[in-house]
Amino acid sequence: MEEEAERLREWLRLGYHGAMRWMERDPDMRSDPRSFFEGARSVVSVALNYYTPHEHDPDPRKGKVSRYAWGDDYHDVAREKLYDLLKRIEEIVPGVRGRVCVDTAPILDKAWAVRAGIGWLGKHTNVITTDFGSWVFLGEILLDAELEFDEEPVEDHCGTCTACLDACPTGAIVEPYLVDSNKCISYATIELRDEAIPAQVSENLGGWLYGCDICQDVCPWNRFRQETDETRFEPRPGNVSRDLDETAAMDHAEYVETFRKSAMKRTKLEGLKRNARALIEAQKTN
Repeated sequence: MEEEAERLREWLRLGYHGAMRWMERDPDMRSDPRSFFEGARSVVSVALNYYTPHEHDPDPRKGKVSRYAWGDDYHDVAREKLYDLLKRIEEIVPGVRGRVCVDTAPILDKAWAVRAGIGWLGKHTNVITTDFGSWVFLGEILLDAELEFDEEPVEDHCGTCTACLDACPTGAIVEPYLVDSNKCISYATIELRDEAIPAQVSENLGGWLYGCDICQDVCPWNRFRQETDETRFEPRPGNVSRDLDETAAMDHAEYVETFRKSAMKRTKLEGLKRNARALIEAQKTN
């Protein structure tokens, strides 16, 4: 994982992580699972399809929500499935110890998925699979048992395609396989805690209230998408496209009730209201 670790360090040196300061903490730990799970000898990497065939409402008074956040929080769904898998492994291999990781652990999810042969890293930096495109969540189980592992990675099939780079309205994909979070709509509308969205992003939101799927929507490999059989990823009411005025006026009690066990709680109430106000203001100037 040294190559991947060096890429992470360079990304951090460039400041492309923006205000995500937690990425700076122990970057070397992210490339070596043994540093946070003593005795780790194998990584079981998994992908979970979350695609559902719904469309955003074209009404400009509605804000678009990224597909991954339409249903129940994927952390909960994927973690439950991984614990079930770990339990099965423990039945097969008595005495084995394991640790489940879903996004929040200091581990290079995408790098391990590529190493495991799940897919390849696309130019938009999402993992692309030949079965489901890039509409997948990633997770891992770390085990203290030695397993047979895949040695041949999936070939990079992006070729000369630059659809994702060309389509990004803010130029966040600064070069193939490299994203500057400071320019990214998803980062600005989810992770950034500033009172206002930077002008270079707010002027190009294109109706996105929470996250952005443009680079995935234009990816030719996503023509192979398949509808997920996980019903918990079906959209909750109002989670595909949300009314902007109602969102901007939302109070804390309504926020808690609406987004209980939803990934959309990540941006916090004030962040969501900030995003709604930015889209409302953009309509006034257009």
